[in-house]
Amino acid sequence: MFDLAPYAVSAANSRGRQHADEPPSHRNEFQRDRDRIVHSTAFRRLEYKTQVFVNHEGDLFRTRLTHSLEVAQIARCIARALDLNEDLAEAISLAHDLGHTPFGHAGQDALNECMRGHGGFEHNLQSLRIVDLLEERYAAFDGLNLCFETREGIIKHCSLEKARRLGELGERFINRTQSSLEGQICNIADEIAYNNHDLDDGLRSGLILFDQLEGVSLFASHLAEVKTSYPNLGERRLVHETIRRMINALVCDLIETTAGNIARQKPEDLGDVRLGTPLVGFSEGLHAAQLEIKQFLRRHLYQHFRVLRMTGKAQRIIRDLFSAFTSDTRLLPPQYQAAGDPFQIRRVADYIAGMTDRYAIKEHRRLFAVGDT
Repeated sequence: MFDLAPYAVSAANSRGRQHADEPPSHRNEFQRDRDRIVHSTAFRRLEYKTQVFVNHEGDLFRTRLTHSLEVAQIARCIARALDLNEDLAEAISLAHDLGHTPFGHAGQDALNECMRGHGGFEHNLQSLRIVDLLEERYAAFDGLNLCFETREGIIKHCSLEKARRLGELGERFINRTQSSLEGQICNIADEIAYNNHDLDDGLRSGLILFDQLEGVSLFASHLAEVKTSYPNLGERRLVHETIRRMINALVCDLIETTAGNIARQKPEDLGDVRLGTPLVGFSEGLHAAQLEIKQFLRRHLYQHFRVLRMTGKAQRIIRDLFSAFTSDTRLLPPQYQAAGDPFQIRRVADYIAGMTDRYAIKEHRRLFAVGDT
C-alpha cells in the first residue's frame, strides 16, 4: 500500500472486527475483507443479477457483478490519487450490491412492498445482513466478519428508525456525521459507473438513440470531440470512446474538487473527516451534468415501455413467490423453514433476495406452471 494521508482509514485507526481474528499474513486487513467478499456465495450470484435488463435478454448487458467490478476500478483510481485506502475502497465497492434482489430496483421495490409491516426491505441493509449473518463459511462466526469501516461503507442510506437498531454502525445517521472518505468515494463511484454504463447498455439495446443524447450536454460535447478527431469511426467505437471520455472527465473533476475541499477544510485525522461536512464531490458544473444524465436515463430508459413491461413481470414474480412462501412455508427449502420462528417472514425475504434473475423465473414456473416441478 502507498503512504496514506493522515485522515485515511488504516489498520491503526480502524475500529476492527466484531469477532477477534488472527492477523492476516502477507496482506492487510482490508485486503482480507476484499478477498472474503470475492469468495462469498453472494458475490458469485451477482453474475446473474442484472442492472436494467433481465438476465435472459442478452449476454452483453451489464450484470451486478460487472457493475461492482467497474465501481471498484473507479473507486480505487480516486482513492489512490487522494492518498486514501484503495483496498478499503475496493472492498466496499465489491460488497455494496450483495443484497440486491433479482430484477434490480423493480425486484427491490416489490419485495419492500411485500415486507411492509415486517420491517421493509432495503438492499444496502440486506448487503450488511449478508456479510454479518447470512454467509456461512467460517467455523468461528457467522457472516464474513468484516472490518467496521467496510461494513459502514456498505450502508449508503438509512432511516433513523433502522439506524437505531444498528448500534455503532447507525450512529452517523443519528448524529449526522460522515462516513470515511473511502466510503464517500464509493457512493459517487457507484453513480458514475451506473449512469454512464446504463447509457452504453441503452444504446446497445436500441432503447436509447444517438439523436436523443445530443441534448445531453456532457455526452454531446465529448461526442463532438470524438467525431472531430475520428470522423470515420464506426458506431460501436464511437459510443465507447465518448463514454470513456465522459467517465474520465467525471473522475478527474471529482479528484480535483475533493482535493480542493480537503485543502480548505484541513482534516488532521479520520475523526475530523467524520465530524466535518462531506468532502467528496463534483464541481458545480459536473454535478449538474451528472444530474442531467440521471434525469435523461429516468425518462428515456428506465421508463421506456419495454423496460416497464419487464418491470411489471418481475414485480409479479416477486409478489407471487412471497405470497406462496408465506402462505405455506413447507414450499421453502428446508434451511429456510423454522416452525414458530417469529422471523420466518424475514427468512422468506432472505431466500427471495438471494435468487438470481433466472432462478426466480424457474422457481415461479415450478410453483405456478402446470407440469413443472
